[in-house]
Amino acid sequence: MNKKINFEDTIFILNLRIRMIKDLLRLDVDSSHFYRQTMGDLEFISSTLDIMAEKFLANMKFLDREIEADNLLDAEWQFSQLLNEMSNRSSPYSNAYFPETQTWIDKFRKESEKRKKQLEDASVPAEQSMTEPVVSNAELNGLLGSV
Repeated sequence: MNKKINFEDTIFILNLRIRMIKDLLRLDVDSSHFYRQTMGDLEFISSTLDIMAEKFLANMKFLDREIEADNLLDAEWQFSQLLNEMSNRSSPYSNAYFPETQTWIDKFRKESEKRKKQLEDASVPAEQSMTEPVVSNAELNGLLGSV
């Protein structure tokens, strides 16, 4: 399926899912009931961020390239903060309760760091991208009728 990705909406949904998992960590629920689903959600978030980073890096003609890069990097930061919370000893999904959790978190962290580096390397600061005006002063004056 090769559909166009709406970055803004997709990032919004991913951030909601991240917040939902963060909220789950704070609630007093039986973690074992939610463990498989939570790990599946983390896998989904990571794979979706991977697809989005791949699409972003493949298309150099985004109109709001810097904004989209910042949004993707922010989503990656939110994801890494969630992984940190899950690694915490006080987390209901900590290594003490679920020994395989750390293996999953290490995998997701490694993937996230790779994406962050790729996005940062592909991002050009706004002041560098505006080296030449889109419309020259002469063209602008001509368009506005002020010769």
